[in-house]
Amino acid sequence: MRLPRPFYQLPVLFDIARLQAEVASLPEAAWAPHPDGVAGNSAARLITAEGGENDAHVGQMLPTRWLAQMPFVRQALASFGVVWSRSRLMRLGPGVGVPEHADINYHWHTRVRLHIPVFTTPEVRFHCGGEAVHMAAGEAWIFDNWRRHHVANGAAQPRIHLVADTSGTAAFWRFALADTPPRDDWRRLAWNPQADPAVLTEADQRSPAMPAAEVQLLIDDLCAELQGGAAQADAFTRLLQGFVQDWRQLGALHGTQGRALPAFQRLAIGVHQAARALADGLVMRTNGAPALLVLEKRVLQHLVAAGL
Repeated sequence: MRLPRPFYQLPVLFDIARLQAEVASLPEAAWAPHPDGVAGNSAARLITAEGGENDAHVGQMLPTRWLAQMPFVRQALASFGVVWSRSRLMRLGPGVGVPEHADINYHWHTRVRLHIPVFTTPEVRFHCGGEAVHMAAGEAWIFDNWRRHHVANGAAQPRIHLVADTSGTAAFWRFALADTPPRDDWRRLAWNPQADPAVLTEADQRSPAMPAAEVQLLIDDLCAELQGGAAQADAFTRLLQGFVQDWRQLGALHGTQGRALPAFQRLAIGVHQAARALADGLVMRTNGAPALLVLEKRVLQHLVAAGL
């Protein structure tokens, strides 16, 4: 999600001793390799599609067996009062990190990633948008993942963060983006052995065909970031806006609940082919990502739930 500045520290602190005890109790079997095979990166899945051992971004999100064993982690997540999407413990091995990238997928257009460090040292540095911070154990942070970012673990031991994805409520965003009060006034969440709050998780929100209003939002956002030759960018924008108009007409004719899906798919395939001829050299202003790649990953791959 795009934010006004690279980093925000939320004014809340968690019982780090309890967090560390619960995370340390996980068996090694809980830790899965990074889905893209990034060396030294592994994760324990806490909220996933149907609560299974997967890395999907869509579907009914449910707690996994690992989260069921971690009552204070559940208390920490529930304390924000938001609905959670895919969430994990993410572990970086000694001396490794996360390569620089920007999150351009559809999932990230309306979601932010909350970080609660569990095991860390000052040698761990999180870089985003030309700034770098150390997120200390028991704190809570969000960052603008539309900007280019990377993480470096310069320590001799693993770094583990609780990372959880949400679109956030109005109250969450007021809390997260407000001016930071003095540290003595921060909210503190201690372990409560009697508490067992419900962790709210996302339902499967996909419709068979994406509604035109959402397509318009995604295309307008992409076009506002275009950088490259002016004439080429104008032609690319006209192509995509015309596509939105045609998509809206298909929706008006067939609805979005599954009728005539091949017609929607043909329209999406056609604009993809036309965009390839116009996209060379066009990038996103903020992060330099190729415009065609953003179109594919943020829009085209999600227009029809059955895929193209």
